[in-house]
Amino acid sequence: MMEFWLIPAVMMLVIVGLFPPIAGYIVLVERKVLADMQVRLGPMRVGPHGLLQPLADALKLLLKEDIIPREADKGIFYVAPIVSMFTAFVAFGVVPFSERFRIADVNVGLLVISALGSVGILGIVLGGWSSNSHYPLLGALRSSAQLVSYELAMGLGLVCGVMSAGTLSMVQIVRNQQAQGLWFVFDNWGAMAPAFVIFFIAAVAETNRSPFDLPEAESELVAGFHTEYSGFRWALYMLAEYANIFVVSAVSVTLFWGGWLRPFPSVGWLEIPLNYGVPFFLFAGPGVASVVLLAPKLKYAPHRYGMLAVGGALTLVGLVLVIPAVNAVAAAPFWFLLKVAFFLYVMIWFRGTFPRYRYDQLMDIGWKVLIPLGLGAIALNAVVGMIKKS
Repeated sequence: MMEFWLIPAVMMLVIVGLFPPIAGYIVLVERKVLADMQVRLGPMRVGPHGLLQPLADALKLLLKEDIIPREADKGIFYVAPIVSMFTAFVAFGVVPFSERFRIADVNVGLLVISALGSVGILGIVLGGWSSNSHYPLLGALRSSAQLVSYELAMGLGLVCGVMSAGTLSMVQIVRNQQAQGLWFVFDNWGAMAPAFVIFFIAAVAETNRSPFDLPEAESELVAGFHTEYSGFRWALYMLAEYANIFVVSAVSVTLFWGGWLRPFPSVGWLEIPLNYGVPFFLFAGPGVASVVLLAPKLKYAPHRYGMLAVGGALTLVGLVLVIPAVNAVAAAPFWFLLKVAFFLYVMIWFRGTFPRYRYDQLMDIGWKVLIPLGLGAIALNAVVGMIKKS
C-alpha cells in the first residue's frame, strides 16, 4: 500500500525539484542556438562557455525588487502567475517518461492535459487584467482569443491521434503503438502525418511561442501580459511557459512518435546499437572530446577544470548507460527525452527563423486554415481507417 503512493510522490518531488534548473538550461540552449543562427556567441561570461548563466539569472530574479502597480488588483496580481505555473506542473502528473517512470496513469490523460492547458491561460488573462495597465490588458485579450482559436485546432489533431490509439490513457497509447509495431504518425498509410502537423502548429500557438507570441509582442505591447511583473513573479510565468512547451512536446512524442519506444523495434540486428551504442556515443563521445580536445586548449584554469568536470560526467553517464542492469531502466527515458529534446529544438528553430505574425494573420491561420484542415484530417483518417479494417 505504501508503494502505491510513495513511488509517485517521490517521482513528483523529483520532477518538481529538477525541472526549474532544467528550464534554466533550456533557456541557455535557446540563447546559444539563436546566437549561432545570428552569428553571435551568446552567453559566455559566467562559467566555462556561459554554462553557469542560468544560476546567475535565477539569483538575479530572486533578488530583484518585486514591484506592484499602485492601482493593480493586488490579490489577483499575486495569484495569476501561480495559476499558470501550477497547471503547467500538474500536467507532468500524467506524462509517462517510461513504462516505470511516471506519476499516474489515468484513463483520460490526454483530456487532463487539454483541460489544464485551457485553465493555465487564465493565469495570463488574470495577470494582464489585474495589472490595470493598457498593454497588459491588450496582451490578456489577445491570449484569450488565441486560446479559443488554436485550442480547437489542437483538439482536432488530438482526435485524429485518439482514433488510432483507441484510448485517452497516455501509457496505453504507447503500449498500443508497441503492440502494432508502428508509431501513430505513420498510421493510416501516412494520413496521420497532417494531423500531427496541425496539432504541433496549434501547440506552438497555444504556448505563446514565436511566431505566435502576440500576447507578449514587445514591438507592440512592451512585454504584453507580464509588462508590470518583475523578479520572482515574472520568473514563475517564464517557468510555466517552458513547462508548457515541454508538456506539449511530450504529448506529441507520446501520441504520435512512440513515446519511450526506440526506433525500428522489429529490426533485431539493431537491438544492441540502438539500446547501447547510441546512448553511449551521444554522452561518452562529447565527454571524451571535451576532455581530450577542448580542455587542453583553455588557458584559464577554472574554465579548463570546468570542461574536464563536464566531460568526465558525460563520459561516466555514457558508460553507465551501457551497463545492462542500468540500461533496462535508463533506455526508455533516454529515448523519450531525446524525442522531446528534438521538438524543443524545433520550437527554438521556429523562433529564430519566422517573423511574428500580425494579429489578423494569427486569427486567419487559426480559423481559416488549421480548423478546416483539422476537420479534413479527421474525415480522411476515418475513411482510411474504415478501408484498412474492411
